[in-house]
Amino acid sequence: MFKKFAWLEWKSFLRSASFGKSLGLKILMAFLALYFSAMFLFFGIALFPVLKKLYPEQDPLMVVNGFALAYFTFELIFRFLLQTLPVMDIKSLMVLPIKKKSVVHFVLFKSLYSFYNLLPLLLIVPFGLYCIVKQGYSLYGMLGWMTAMYSLTLCMNFLNFIIKKRFTENLKALIPVVATGIIIGLLDYFKLFDISGYFGDFLNTLFHNPYLAVIPVMLLLILYNWNLQNLKGKFYLDADLKGKSKAANTREFGWTRKFGSIAPFLQQDLKLIWRNKRPKTTIYLSFIFLAYGLIFYPNETYQGMPTFFVFVGIFITGIFMINFGQFVPSWDASYYQMIMAQNIPMRQYLASKMGLITFSVVVLAILSTPYVYFGWDILLLNLACALYNIGINIPILLFAGSFNKKRIDLDKSPFMNYQGTGASQWLVGLPLIFLPVLFFWVINKFVSYDAAVGFLAVLGLIGLLLRPNLLSFLTQRYRSRKYVMIEGFKQKGE
Repeated sequence: MFKKFAWLEWKSFLRSASFGKSLGLKILMAFLALYFSAMFLFFGIALFPVLKKLYPEQDPLMVVNGFALAYFTFELIFRFLLQTLPVMDIKSLMVLPIKKKSVVHFVLFKSLYSFYNLLPLLLIVPFGLYCIVKQGYSLYGMLGWMTAMYSLTLCMNFLNFIIKKRFTENLKALIPVVATGIIIGLLDYFKLFDISGYFGDFLNTLFHNPYLAVIPVMLLLILYNWNLQNLKGKFYLDADLKGKSKAANTREFGWTRKFGSIAPFLQQDLKLIWRNKRPKTTIYLSFIFLAYGLIFYPNETYQGMPTFFVFVGIFITGIFMINFGQFVPSWDASYYQMIMAQNIPMRQYLASKMGLITFSVVVLAILSTPYVYFGWDILLLNLACALYNIGINIPILLFAGSFNKKRIDLDKSPFMNYQGTGASQWLVGLPLIFLPVLFFWVINKFVSYDAAVGFLAVLGLIGLLLRPNLLSFLTQRYRSRKYVMIEGFKQKGE
């Protein structure tokens, strides 16, 4: 039965509407996979001698065990942010004489072939073999240790599925869990409750008693069975037939009428952001990433690297611009055909997008002014980056948006949801971030810091002065791509 399921999945992949599209993006992802595989393999081979050099008085295996809990914690966070749940089109199978348990087992086993489960093997196995061959560690002890470590990695795989099923639809419920984790981490950091030490001691004991590897294996089986029962409980045709009832959001944003001809479009965008999960998350992320500068501005390492602060300034003041602007007009995919069928000026449609994104940059620039604590030069650089975002980056984003032809489900979870993402979303990051960094580096190196800051601000002002011309160019561009985008937005599941 598993062989038949695998064959169905393969045919579904080959016959999907998206197969053969976004080839450049797929090639890029393949190169990234090879790159990270090589890096993990290299790190797995080099880990023992590096630890031997850094901690000459300690056993490298004991050092690894001491950091193991932190590693698994970060792995779980990484999986929560990046790893998607395994899916399979089971509706057609529900009416066939196939056991529910067989289908659910296949879905869970399918997740074991994830790239995220391969990378830890490239780290654990070379390190374990190095310990056995070069250091004469016990063969059975290291086999037990490697079995336990990989079992714990797979535990993170299935634990991630449980957490995502439980919390992605209600992120507020995740706050107490995160708060508890932070408290435990702080207690461990200040040595009030050395949980990482206890976990390391368990792994040390496991090396000397390999049969204890059965404990992580049993934990893995428990988490597997937990997922099995969860999925079996939802294996019904009418499992999701009844939707959740909730109060309708009737906010109208009437104050937008003062903006004249672009008011209807601006009002529509604000409603879209306010009422839907994925665009609303762009607002939350914008406020969260305002604190991004705290990582770099007080750090002595970056004090002699002012060019790096340009990247931070562009990012802080333009995070909403990047997250929201790169998916224009995909946000309107469900009714874009209707918009294009009406007597609606494309220029006004694009002007409303520009106005909304410009407003977001201004707000974030104002909210970033407390960074003046780290110096007036930081404040002036952030304001120059904000001007550059408004004058140059916004038109670049809207131009890149003319290549968008993939629809977005607004109510899906936004975490690592790549729906609507194409090659243009990846490529547009190059001019958005690296172009101002390059401009600043050249002027700062050959003229002065103040001249480099002024150059970014002047470029932004020039872009603002040329905005009517840029808007006319973008209008023509969107009109020429009108039917391509309409046809693309009709496609579902891409």
